[in-house]
Amino acid sequence: MSTFLTKAILDFFIAFGIVFGGAMLGGIGAVASLQPPTHTMLDIADRIKIWALAAAVGGTIDPMRVIESNFLGGNLSPAIKQILYLLFAFLGAHMGSELVKWICNGRD
Repeated sequence: MSTFLTKAILDFFIAFGIVFGGAMLGGIGAVASLQPPTHTMLDIADRIKIWALAAAVGGTIDPMRVIESNFLGGNLSPAIKQILYLLFAFLGAHMGSELVKWICNGRD
């Protein structure tokens, strides 16, 4: 499998796992503290999406610098790859959030 596709798949599942795992463990914490778990899980899944995206692509601003430097330098291929990595990570975080919503039956 190509290096690009391997990293894209990893970014997807890292972001998915952060959102889904964080919401599930937050739900366990809510039960332990006698709070409503569905509300807590939905809240955590929404709040943690951006952090899952950042963690999946490297946790720093470096991907944005790669996009900027390559795009301004005329090298579109590395910039497009970074944008696609961000897209895959976003899709993973969004799918994790949607799965939590589905598990909680969309209750607020």
